[in-house]
Amino acid sequence: MMSGIFSFAITKHTFRKAIRRQRQDRSLRKRCETVMPGMLIINALLFSIGWLACLLGGTSWWLVIPVAALLIHFQWVSSWTAEGKLVASVMLAGATLDSFLIQINVLGFPGEPTLVPLWLLLFWALLGTTINHSLAWSGRRWWLASATGAGTGALVYLAQAWLADLSMPMGRETTLLILAAIWAVVFPLIHGFAHLYRQQYQLRQ
Repeated sequence: MMSGIFSFAITKHTFRKAIRRQRQDRSLRKRCETVMPGMLIINALLFSIGWLACLLGGTSWWLVIPVAALLIHFQWVSSWTAEGKLVASVMLAGATLDSFLIQINVLGFPGEPTLVPLWLLLFWALLGTTINHSLAWSGRRWWLASATGAGTGALVYLAQAWLADLSMPMGRETTLLILAAIWAVVFPLIHGFAHLYRQQYQLRQ
């Protein structure tokens, strides 16, 4: 009898703690979305400028621009302590995924490299800076994240095919369908890790 009461008390405490953490996470995400709208605009502009420089720059000095955008983000929009782990995770995950797609001949670059070029690595880092800010709205529901990933993911690769040296050996339509399906799964996972990292950051405060 006593053990049952004790187990119920522990379960109740754990449930309340989980609810409290979820509310704290929603509160943090809401502050990112509403309290500092100016920062959201800055975040979106930094990403857009950095991404355009990645597309046009290739391996030239233009890549200084996305590096500067990352430094500005961590200095004025957020901090490395709060989001460094997320940005690094998105960068590594994106680079690993694209390297795999290169290996199986879904994507291609001049010279047939086995790894992604530097400008694409910087693009993934820039994307990581938007998850808790200008793209935070897409993480409210899993289906919204999935739809956003499918749509914008395909468009991002299409823009890279137009403006950069990205090629699609399997054909544009087939490749875009494959990429949309992949990012319909990957983007919700990214938001899931962002949620986990926010909780870990809150516990350290």
